[in-house]
Formats: sequence, C-alpha cells, structure tokens
Amino acid sequence: MSSLTGWWDRLPRPLDPFASFKVKTGLLVGGAITLAAFTFYLGASWKFRYALLAALLASLVFTQFMAHGMTSPLRQMTAAARAMARGDYSRRVRATSRDEIGQLATAFNQMATDLGAADEYRRGLIANVSHELRTPIAALQAVLENVVDGVDEPDPATMRLALSQTERLGELVTNLLDLSRLEGGVAPLQISEFRVDEFLRNAVEHVALSPDDVAVAVTVSPPELIATADPARLRQVVVNLVDNAIRHSPSGSGVSVFAHAAEPSGLRLEVCDEGPGIPADERERVFQRFTRGAMSAGGTGLGLAIARWVVELHGGTIEVMEARSGCRIGVTIPHPPTTEEFT
Repeated sequence: MSSLTGWWDRLPRPLDPFASFKVKTGLLVGGAITLAAFTFYLGASWKFRYALLAALLASLVFTQFMAHGMTSPLRQMTAAARAMARGDYSRRVRATSRDEIGQLATAFNQMATDLGAADEYRRGLIANVSHELRTPIAALQAVLENVVDGVDEPDPATMRLALSQTERLGELVTNLLDLSRLEGGVAPLQISEFRVDEFLRNAVEHVALSPDDVAVAVTVSPPELIATADPARLRQVVVNLVDNAIRHSPSGSGVSVFAHAAEPSGLRLEVCDEGPGIPADERERVFQRFTRGAMSAGGTGLGLAIARWVVELHGGTIEVMEARSGCRIGVTIPHPPTTEEFT
C-alpha cells in the first residue's frame, strides 16, 4: 500500500505552475464539467444511463489525476508530522507547486530541518555538558575521598587542588548560563561610551588565570580612544580572549592586546599570544561550543563561543587572523552598534 501511495505521489502534477489554489480549483471543476459534457456528447447514441455513467467515470478519472498534486502534500505533511512525533525529523514533503499549499509545504520542510537541527543540538549539548561536568566532579570526589580515607592530609596543597576543581565547575556553570542567555535573546545590550584604555586594563584584571609568568601588554591608539558598546558584554569578550591566550602561552612569554579605531568607524581589538597557534582548518571550528582544538590547554570550550555571540550581538565580526607565530584573534565592533533586535 505504501509503495502504491509513493508511486501515486511521484506522478506529474499538471496544476503546479498555477500560483493560486482557487485558480486550480476553478480549472479542475471547469475541466471536469467540460470532459463530462464531451463524453456525454460522444455517447449521445447510447442509452442515457450508459452515457451518464461514462461521463461520470471520465470526469472522476480526470479529477483524480489532476487533483492528486493538490492534496498529496497534505497527506505527506500528515505522515511527516506523525514521524516527527516519534522523533524522526528526516521526512520531507514534495513542494513543487507555487500555490498556498506549496508554500505551506516549503515552510513545513524548513520547520522540519530546524527542528532536526535543534534536536541534534539538544542531544549534543546534553552529552557535552555531562562530559564536561563529570571530569571536575570526578577529580573533586577523588580528592575528598582521599582526605576522608586518610590517604591525603587536608593540607594547603590538597585544598588548593580541590578549590581549582570547584572553580572549574563554577566557570563552566557561569559560561553555560551566559551562553543560554545570549542564545535565548534575553541579554539586551546596554550601550554607553567609555575610554578604551581604561576599559581594557580593567578587563585584563578580571582574567581568572594569574598572569604572573605571562606578561599582558595593552596598547591603545590613540591613547584617548573612545568606544561605544556594551562595556559589560565586551568585557566578556576581552576576558575570554586574554584568558585563552594566557592558557596557550609558554611560561615567560607575553600576550598583547591592541586597540585602535576601525575603518570607516568603530572599534578594532586584536589579542595576540606566543603559543602554538591555531591550524587553518580549525580557525572557524574553535568558535563552536565545547571545541578546544588540537592545541588545547584546558578550559571549558565555551569561551570563544561566548565571545562570538557577544560580538555578533553588537553587529561585529570575530576571526582568527594570519600570524607569523602564535595566535592572533581580531574583533571589529561597528559604531554605532546594531541594537534594534536586542533591546
């Protein structure tokens, strides 16, 4: 039965070129009446009941063939919707007509694609979050079990190890909440003007990692440069980029933060480190959630994803630039930033 239905749905649809369902219905009714009248005319010499039956059969066959393209998308959408209720988002509707039902079928296919992507993202997010949370929890549990069992003494070194795992848990939860707010569109921008030099130096002080053995240099040109953006959100970008640069920098090296006016207007930020750099084939992927890259040095895998979302909220761009050595990430914030969709 299903094979017969599939064969029937693959038949040509003569009425597809017409862009109105009303026009199709009118042509269908008019054609059926015309064919019935012509058939009745040809059978005028027959008995009345035979001529009438032939006219009815001819019009019925004509209607079935011409109208199947008008109703088959609805049948396909019903079957696809039932499949989606079971978790199967792979079904699609043949959308070849130009009328209202064809537009509905196109919208249905787009909805199925979006729901499939959302379901895949949900599954991946659950798996990634479970994995990310399990690692510090397991490490923290091992430390505490050793202390309780008397294997280790609760000395400062052991407590610092437990504290580091707790801080990693807190960082992961904070990043997940930030990313959830940004993706949900509930993080409106609070636009204001600020001095870039003071802003950057304050942001560097918020970096979680201690840069005692990695020097962070801030250069602003001109020194009195003024920017217009959301300082709190932009601070997230700078903190995440500098934190990431410090993680990947060898001991005794330096991280540079440059800021200057972007052309034709706006703010340009660049963060450079002396680490191993990011291979060309990973430069776009590092901005995805839970992606650390081949040269990873820890972290939650969310920092660059949050940075990209914040930059895009401002209507700007973020990219991994070419560099002779290390990694160089550039951020452009337009002036004035685009805020209509987020306020």
